[in-house]
Amino acid sequence: MAHPTPSRALRKPINPFRALQVHRNFRLFWIGQTVSLIGTWMQTVGQGWLALELTNSAFLVGVVSAAGSFPVLLLSLYGGVIADRRSKLRIVIICQALLLTEAAALWWFTWSGRINIHWLLILTTLAGIISAFEIPARQAMIVELVTREDLVDAIALNSGGFNLARIVGPSIAAIILARFGLAWCFGINALSYLAVLASLSQVRLPRWMPVEYLVSPFEQLKHGLQYIRSSRSVSGLMGVIAVFSIFGFQYLSMMPVVARDVLHTGASGYGLLLTFVGIGALTGALSLAGLGARIRRGRLFNSTAYAFAGLTMLFSLMRSVHLAAVVLLFLGLAMLINGALANGILQSVVPDELRGRVMATYVFVYVGFAPIGSFIAGALARWIGVEWAIFSGGLVMLLYALWAFWKYPEIRAV
Repeated sequence: MAHPTPSRALRKPINPFRALQVHRNFRLFWIGQTVSLIGTWMQTVGQGWLALELTNSAFLVGVVSAAGSFPVLLLSLYGGVIADRRSKLRIVIICQALLLTEAAALWWFTWSGRINIHWLLILTTLAGIISAFEIPARQAMIVELVTREDLVDAIALNSGGFNLARIVGPSIAAIILARFGLAWCFGINALSYLAVLASLSQVRLPRWMPVEYLVSPFEQLKHGLQYIRSSRSVSGLMGVIAVFSIFGFQYLSMMPVVARDVLHTGASGYGLLLTFVGIGALTGALSLAGLGARIRRGRLFNSTAYAFAGLTMLFSLMRSVHLAAVVLLFLGLAMLINGALANGILQSVVPDELRGRVMATYVFVYVGFAPIGSFIAGALARWIGVEWAIFSGGLVMLLYALWAFWKYPEIRAV
């Protein structure tokens, strides 16, 4: 794959929105996806608070958070094989329609008063199963919506849309919670899926042509894993992603408990904390999209890994809502840049014929390992307190990053 030369990169204008302006398909995808994600974040806030109300248990809050991610751990690798064998756009459209149905069911159960922890776990798990097929296809599809030159910028903007939704979604959720109740966080999310379905229906890609595969899906998956193991930069990167997925998102899954029991605030304060994470992350996304090829991605990935770990530990020590919000601003920025760089580095080095499988492995690790962290954090919170559970996670991240960047110097050279 041809990379921009340094002189060409320097001539490229600093415009974080260039990929949206130039690529119609990506613009349609991004607008619909961002509107839908606002609803998703509203549902995330509602689910966390609903789990706490139903159970009054930090452990079960972690279990509910894990239920949405655990199916990804089990099924996303197969989802990547499907993405390489079928139309990615069609897979995404079908899965988005199914997620609409799941959100509508969660709204109905909550609105009618029939919701309990068992139904919440069932519906959250169902959403995770659908996501195990939707996320690999959506990640692998981005390269079809833009040129390779704009791929890293598009990934950063995609992350920016996610975190714009992280800002707007919890803010709206806090208002909805106070005025209309939990059920409507789920109802508005169901309606938001109409936006992404409408935008995806307008995307125009070259006609997808079926390919006759001479090997089984299992053999295809095996070839993809062999490629990952054979590349030191990719395997080293995957290791960092795995550890950071397990321990780096514990502060998010435990945020309802931190908000209520440590910072002594209510649902609106919980929404505020998530909003500050989103503001930092959106700032990071726009900065990364604007800089594009001007940065040394491997070195920045290294630096943000240390920042992510250190800020996680610092957040666990906060006892003031306002100080916690400031720390979360920078934590969101470091988290976003680190995650977007990991995604962008993988997308830029992987061969096209392996893209679905490698990105499925990325999803398997980045999303699928998160429930392990939620279980660990929930269990530790019962024994040593939620603050020290989060602190210990940050410490593990820091120690692993020090070892990994020493063991795999190839990561810095990417």
